[in-house]
Amino acid sequence: MVMQWLGRLAMVLPFCVGLSARADDFDPARIASDSEWRVIVSPYVWAASLKGDATLAGRTTDVDVPFSDVLGHLDFAVMGNIEATNGQWGVYFDGQHVVTSQDEEVFHRQLGLDIQTTILSAGAFYKVYEEQLGGVTVFGQPRRFSVEPTAGVRWTRLKATVDAGFLGTTKRADWTDPFVGLRVNADLDDRWTLNAEADVGGFGIGSKLSVNAQAYLGYRTHMGSLPTILRVGYRMLSQDYEGDDFTGNTFKWNVTQHGPVVGLSIRF
Repeated sequence: MVMQWLGRLAMVLPFCVGLSARADDFDPARIASDSEWRVIVSPYVWAASLKGDATLAGRTTDVDVPFSDVLGHLDFAVMGNIEATNGQWGVYFDGQHVVTSQDEEVFHRQLGLDIQTTILSAGAFYKVYEEQLGGVTVFGQPRRFSVEPTAGVRWTRLKATVDAGFLGTTKRADWTDPFVGLRVNADLDDRWTLNAEADVGGFGIGSKLSVNAQAYLGYRTHMGSLPTILRVGYRMLSQDYEGDDFTGNTFKWNVTQHGPVVGLSIRF
């Protein structure tokens, strides 16, 4: 049962990702004041696979889960990113909540197993460097290259509920990782844009170490009258967490998630 719990727990995490919009993508050619605040909403899906190992109740198992295994047990998923910026600095919030369920047979008895994964991130960034690349985009702003340091926190909760019909139990693990990183944005031409981001965190406060890296190619268009960027990219998130579990033993989650990401960013 321990190995089944860890295996199913690994299956829900591929849906969790942060896909951030970039302020430069939507800055209306500096016609308005740079102090004007704008809101950018970015829904996304991450088709990730998982690789690593996990320990629960004193037992360790390999985590090797392809994205196709997750899809068959998915009940519910919601995720997205919201950013508010004035062009020079800004704040963002990213949230994901995923629920999977399935039946397991243990000692000839049918058990229901529900797994919930929640990852919430919040942070701020500041543009420290900007260079004009010449020309304008289809949104009317000058083409730019910019660099933005960022810092924030990422909270992770893993929750499992086992239902045997006459008896049920719920167990959970959660931790918070501070992180620091860098975002880089470049307009390739009037429609195409390239965005990359990397951060490192944990530092023994939450996990021992967490590493996040992602890059996206974006295409500028419009959804009705709203400026919109369609995005495709790739992301890697590695978390190495260790804490006490409900048996008094050590719970370990040393897992790397990686895979393609698709999404869009809309300015309101």
